[in-house]
Amino acid sequence: MQNLQKMLPKFSIALGVLFVATIGYLLTRGNVVDVEARKISRSELVEAIYATGYVEAENIANLSAEFSGTVRSISALEGQRVLNGQAIIVFDSVQPRLALEEARAAVAEEQAAVRDNTLRLDRNRTLFKAGAISRQDFDAAERNSVQSYETLRQRQMQLKSREDDLKKLTVTAPFSEILTLQNVKEGDYVKAGTLVATVTDPSLYLVVVEVDELDVPRLRTGFKAVIAFDSMPEKRFEATVTRIVPQTDRVTKTSRVYLRLDQPVAAIQGGMTATANIVYNTRKGALLVRKSSVFEEERQSFVWKIVEGKLKKQQIRTGDSDLVFIEVTGGLAAGDVVATSPQENFRDGMEARVVRQQNSKS
Repeated sequence: MQNLQKMLPKFSIALGVLFVATIGYLLTRGNVVDVEARKISRSELVEAIYATGYVEAENIANLSAEFSGTVRSISALEGQRVLNGQAIIVFDSVQPRLALEEARAAVAEEQAAVRDNTLRLDRNRTLFKAGAISRQDFDAAERNSVQSYETLRQRQMQLKSREDDLKKLTVTAPFSEILTLQNVKEGDYVKAGTLVATVTDPSLYLVVVEVDELDVPRLRTGFKAVIAFDSMPEKRFEATVTRIVPQTDRVTKTSRVYLRLDQPVAAIQGGMTATANIVYNTRKGALLVRKSSVFEEERQSFVWKIVEGKLKKQQIRTGDSDLVFIEVTGGLAAGDVVATSPQENFRDGMEARVVRQQNSKS
């Protein structure tokens, strides 16, 4: 009996060990998981800034009404080609016409004054030579003549200004291209300063993007970029940074950056949505793993490494990244195989059946 009591604790311990071993077997060797994996290698890391924006013509003219008035006639419509100097919209406005008539009357009045003062000066010169008037009277006549000529010059300049104002009642094309905006019709009353037409050169376009203020210091003019348009999502186009506006929007916390397409793209037009990846750094020989392979626990980065057909939870140190890959600076070596899509049911020691393996950066 005493021997049996001595054997029971040992037997219980053995059962416990067997139970734990059985559970471990069921959780590991008892389960086989299908794993998509990739053999990591050293490759080129391209660091880029992602930004969204729109297409804008490089040569564009927004035309506004110079005076308040009524639209008298329209000679060009949206989508039509206009020639340099061609009238697009003609306004009727009382103010500039009245101002012109007043300026013409003022010039005519001053021309009469100039004639009178010139005759008076000639007469006084004759009288002064004959000793009939004093030097003071002659000088006064001379001053009046000079002043009247100066006043006439000023009023002629005012007349020229009023004539120019009258010409502004006609909105004309500043260069020969396409009318992309014309938003008035005959009889409309338009206030001064209202945008009424836009002429656009469709041969040269820029891509304008908004870049986060944290990324702006990395940018320089001349940097290369890859552009995608929502209208052509399957295609990519190369561009170059041409301008960086040194002003951050206080609301969006972004700065405007202009990119010129390296080659013309026939299918785009102003206003289209575009996205840009602006490359600011390229580094060769970086050990790269897909971002999808990395997961975090307690602020530490891990991957599921496949060693001899089993899963191993491997802690790693990470560095820079691009849109798809992240650099591994510790914990892995070239040639290691890691899962590309970690699953919640993965556990250390599980048997892993690799269903698809990639051997290069792709």
